[in-house]
Amino acid sequence: MRIVFAGTPEVAVPSLQALLDSPSHEVVGVITRPDTVAGRGRKVVRSPIGVLADEHGLEVITPRRLSEPEVAETLRRWAPDAGAVVAYGGLVPEDLLDLPTHGWINLHFSVLPAWRGAAPVQAAIAAGDEVTGASTFRLEKGLDTGPVYGVLTETIRPTDTAGDLLTRLAEVGSGLLVNTLDGIEAGRLIPEPQPNVGVSHAPKVEVEDARIRWDLPAHIIDRVVRAYTPAPGAWTVLEEARIKVGPVRPVAADDASLPESARGDALAPGVVAVTKKAVFVGTGSTPVRLGTVQPPGKKAMPAADWARGARLEDGTVLG
Repeated sequence: MRIVFAGTPEVAVPSLQALLDSPSHEVVGVITRPDTVAGRGRKVVRSPIGVLADEHGLEVITPRRLSEPEVAETLRRWAPDAGAVVAYGGLVPEDLLDLPTHGWINLHFSVLPAWRGAAPVQAAIAAGDEVTGASTFRLEKGLDTGPVYGVLTETIRPTDTAGDLLTRLAEVGSGLLVNTLDGIEAGRLIPEPQPNVGVSHAPKVEVEDARIRWDLPAHIIDRVVRAYTPAPGAWTVLEEARIKVGPVRPVAADDASLPESARGDALAPGVVAVTKKAVFVGTGSTPVRLGTVQPPGKKAMPAADWARGARLEDGTVLG
């Protein structure tokens, strides 16, 4: 089939590569988000999908909005049999939904109808789900409400960050997307309407969502930090400076690694206990041991190194 591909970030790259490698499909054009400007040198940065498309000599368009008239004109010229969408970062307007012969097929990183929306992986980890997955479905007017072609599942590991889980789902999901398009081309795949039960929503993550509330139980803080690693990054405040916190490890109240002053319920939420090798923070339950810390303007570093450099003392309060 003739495929137009719409995607932007690194997690979309395995899917575009899988379609380029497929003998059954031809990628006739790519839609990605506009180039950005980043760094002190204000360097123009191409999206990962734009880079891969350029390497393969594909025609690429980078509209600010898909509602721009030039988008419809280009799609008609490309004459796609189907559109494939993976983490594009924008909505396909209603008047473009039926332009490809078989519509637009979206690879979404959840088992629909669970976690419809922009941040399904982050939401699944934050909620403490044990299993998530990926779904292919046909786009319609509603947000992630279209009929489903295929589903796969993936176990969420106890130490998974959103980055870890997205990387795995991007790889296995690329195969699901190609198999879905194969099935559509062969006429053997009919999408099934999503059930009305089990619906949940995962809106776009805002920076404030990633702020650590030390009064929550340790296992909830662990989930929140992992859910927002690497982006936007879980964070807390020390003397009005915002610091990013990498994955933490909950520890038992009587753990041998804890200093005596931090055992039992002695460590109040947000209060720090420092040893030569570790930094512990009190929570609404038992303490957590910090993994990495990134002060403003610096690279992430082991928490113990940060504590030495910051001359952190027992009793310091975060947040």
